[in-house]
Amino acid sequence: MDITGTLKVKSEAQQVSEKFKKREFVITDNSSQYPQHISFQLTQDRCDLLDKHNVGEELKVHFNLRGREWTSPKGEIKYFNTLEAWRIETVGAGTSNNTKNNAVVNDAPMETFTQKAPTDDLPF
Repeated sequence: MDITGTLKVKSEAQQVSEKFKKREFVITDNSSQYPQHISFQLTQDRCDLLDKHNVGEELKVHFNLRGREWTSPKGEIKYFNTLEAWRIETVGAGTSNNTKNNAVVNDAPMETFTQKAPTDDLPF
């Protein structure tokens, strides 16, 4: 899944345990009448994906929806959902932070690049 929005909150990475690291961020989705502030999580080696992005930047976030069950010490069962981001791209100007745009733009008129049709009437 993916969604486009403006980066609103960018937190630092947290070392949760010896083997688990996470980083949270929020984007604002303005695609409807009421803006939605959506929280995402990056884990492990993906935590650094957010380093090159700044608050206020328009981003496209690719993510997976994760759900889990948890039983409290009192025996109550609770369910949690997480939006786990795995790729982040900058939106706009036809480029993304994951790829370099090395194309050379030529401002010459289009007819410079098209071949003129022959003027003979051969059917082939």
